[in-house]
Amino acid sequence: MLGVAGIPAAVQAVLVIFLPESPRWLFRQGRLEEAIAILEKIYSDSPEQVEEEIKELQVSVDAELEQKKLLTASKLYDLLVSRQIRLALRAGVGLQIFQQLVGINTVMYYSPSIVELAGFASHQTALLLSMLVAGMNAVGTIAGIILIDRIGRRKLAMTSLLGVIVALCLLSVAFHLTAADSPSVSNKSVSQHIDLICPNLLNISRSSWTCVSCLQAGCGFCAAKNDPMLPGSCLNLKQATQAYCEDSTRLWFTKGCPSHYGWLALAGLALYIAAFSPGMGPVPWAVNSEIYSLQYRGICGGIAATANWVSNLIVAQTFLSLTQAIGTSMTFFSFGIITIIALVFTYKYVPETKGLSFAEVESIWEKEAHLGIGNSHQGASVEPLILNGQKDQI
Repeated sequence: MLGVAGIPAAVQAVLVIFLPESPRWLFRQGRLEEAIAILEKIYSDSPEQVEEEIKELQVSVDAELEQKKLLTASKLYDLLVSRQIRLALRAGVGLQIFQQLVGINTVMYYSPSIVELAGFASHQTALLLSMLVAGMNAVGTIAGIILIDRIGRRKLAMTSLLGVIVALCLLSVAFHLTAADSPSVSNKSVSQHIDLICPNLLNISRSSWTCVSCLQAGCGFCAAKNDPMLPGSCLNLKQATQAYCEDSTRLWFTKGCPSHYGWLALAGLALYIAAFSPGMGPVPWAVNSEIYSLQYRGICGGIAATANWVSNLIVAQTFLSLTQAIGTSMTFFSFGIITIIALVFTYKYVPETKGLSFAEVESIWEKEAHLGIGNSHQGASVEPLILNGQKDQI
């Protein structure tokens, strides 16, 4: 299974051989003929465009080389003292952090576990449904590629977050109903196998013996033979116990309980992916490639990417612990609260960069730096600027 993942990596390694070098990098290295040859290949139908690109690259690279004379320490100092750079970093890093804190990778990493928590006992079914989740994510990302230049980055992100809020509320309600709908426990059918019965259940009042309390006691639930919603048995987690349950053609539950509302959790999961993947999937990365001035683009992009993966680590490492500590329903409710904060943040601090040149985006931060803290970018735009004949549109 793990070896199969090497196939696309091998294909990409071969294809990279045929990938042309960046003309900008070639210009910086003084390899002008190679850079011009690549530009002529890209703009084969427009010699005028080639000449324009060469002029713009020359101006841009000269300015960049001038900035390279500054030490990296000086750049780091500028990040701290320059309000313009800090505003751009706030928007870029904030988007990357919220991309993870709304819980996307808990859904991607733990989708089989979430499916089982929703009351689907079969590991095979859980894996199959998790593959469908991954497929939806891929389709949604393609939709995002189509929509991002039509709708705009900011509007697409905010629409995506609204959908995620609805999905997380649905998931929270679904898991609450699933827990309340849990079948009760009756060990009469295994009374002759006293060694199989969960010993931890004896510490819980008999009136509250349910599938949920059984799993919370660290045991497994063996569902009734013909109807999983009828009272079942709470047994220890030994391998022999699972075999005994399954040999009796009964379903064995260890993560979630049978419920009439499992389908509602699956609907919430599908809605979550459908809402997240076209918007909050690609938008943070697209925005971070557009909002920094040239000389700080590398270091700021690196800071934002680091923030993304640190946030990913935190969320991924705490998800299962949170479901055990406060329950699956409250865990998704907590993600919903964070998503509302992310929506407010995007509305207040993230500008629209659709159709703007890099110079125009920089002018947004310049204006913000002069105007002060707290201005909304509602419908943010600036008058078109043409600098040195530059017409590059984001």
